[in-house]
Amino acid sequence: MAGRPYIIRNYSSNDFDKYVQLHVESEQLEPSGRFISAKGLSDNIGRPNFAPETDLYVAELSGKLVGCLSVTLEPGIQRALLDGLVHPHHRHKGIATELFSSSLQCVRKSSIPSVQTSVLETNASAKGLLNHLTFTFIRYFLEMRLDINSIRLPTAGQGAGNSRRLKQGEENLLTEIQNRCFTDTWGFNPNTEEEIAYRLNMHGRSPDDVILTYLDDLPVGYCWTIINSEENEKKEKSKGLIHMLGVDPYYRQQEIGKAILLNGLADLKAKGVDIAELTVDSHNLAACSLYESVGFEVYAKTEWFEKSVK
Repeated sequence: MAGRPYIIRNYSSNDFDKYVQLHVESEQLEPSGRFISAKGLSDNIGRPNFAPETDLYVAELSGKLVGCLSVTLEPGIQRALLDGLVHPHHRHKGIATELFSSSLQCVRKSSIPSVQTSVLETNASAKGLLNHLTFTFIRYFLEMRLDINSIRLPTAGQGAGNSRRLKQGEENLLTEIQNRCFTDTWGFNPNTEEEIAYRLNMHGRSPDDVILTYLDDLPVGYCWTIINSEENEKKEKSKGLIHMLGVDPYYRQQEIGKAILLNGLADLKAKGVDIAELTVDSHNLAACSLYESVGFEVYAKTEWFEKSVK
């Protein structure tokens, strides 16, 4: 940026502590409710098929990181996901525009035709920037929440079919069933076994978090929950996440999804969780109806935007 002291460059492994500081300070100054930790950020940039040294851009000022933007290429569905932030004290200086420009150059080299990003509905500043950069709104995702103690639940492990926990070494099984369950879902990029294995073994996670449901010895669905114990230590009520819930397309509309969901909630409750949260595409009416039927309520909305890079 001409006349500006900011430098836009690729991330380096030496930047990690500054990268964490950028996220922590930004959340403190403008709370979004997102829990920030060094472990979580490390897991995120260390994931398979993402190379921070080429896929993560940072804005630097006098040795301090004041902005960042990551590019996640998803050639399987021909899109790239952008995710980033600018420190609240350094906004309206053209930093975000420069970060987006660098990221779009990266995407063009991949021949992927479009980029997408999401922001909270209440984030007027980010939405204004996306409008300025000629992004187009495409859909809402709903953030939903449920007080688990307010509903009746089956004993963990009971419900439709037979249920069991995923075992270590069964990453291929979860990969296969997850890709089968979400093959017709908007925005789902088919997962690899390497990606699933990584997510199952991130900080505080294990295959034990996944409950598989069987009918006639065939896995027809699953519920994958996440509990962030580091975050819960700082809260009065314990929170858990319904990370993924899938039903084989052939077995839908048979009440199996509801049984799988209740099993997942019962498992969270058995682990001491008070509040369950999840994210769902507002266009997925069947899923929205399922979650509402057990008491989930919308507490926030996320807006998705898209831009062609041809």
